[in-house]
Amino acid sequence: MFTGIVEETGEIVARERTADGLRLRIGADEVATDLEHGQSISVNGVCLTVERFEEGSWFEVFLATETVDRTYLGELADGDQVNLERAMPADGRFDGHVVQGHVDAVATVTNIESVDEDWFFEFELPEGYGRYVVEKGSITLDGISLTVADLDSDAGSVTVAIIPATYELTTLSEKEPGDPVHLEVDVLAKYVERLLEERFE
Repeated sequence: MFTGIVEETGEIVARERTADGLRLRIGADEVATDLEHGQSISVNGVCLTVERFEEGSWFEVFLATETVDRTYLGELADGDQVNLERAMPADGRFDGHVVQGHVDAVATVTNIESVDEDWFFEFELPEGYGRYVVEKGSITLDGISLTVADLDSDAGSVTVAIIPATYELTTLSEKEPGDPVHLEVDVLAKYVERLLEERFE
């Protein structure tokens, strides 16, 4: 489990296509420290497993065909930046919200506006996912735990306010309208929906 609090941005330093998927080598300083084989890491919101690593330098993860098809990680090139977060330890501080690292869909940046020191990002949600989002609720975009500032259900869009620290620490500073982002809606909303469906079946 993750919290959506990005630890650092890493860099794609190598990629290898295989018959079964894609292997990525990601350069990182802090996140590549004290790693273990089989450890889970969120890469732009996608939960992946560490296969190999060099302490304090890089780590490698493998993306199965299913992951390549459901995310845009397969489109990343050498030099591209990604948001990184190690799995939350049992005794860790819970600063964000419950993030599984299971991407629901890919959303699209539609507008970016700078207001004083903050930034407002608007995203178009894929059809059917707006029902899981509520104003002032939590949403995960590219592995970042964010609070919904505004929700336009008719247009299928959501706006989040980004403080300077988040803008500078994450890949949001590199985003432009038309760019994709990984979307993970609040898992609690999906559990509630499922329970209600069973109750009224």
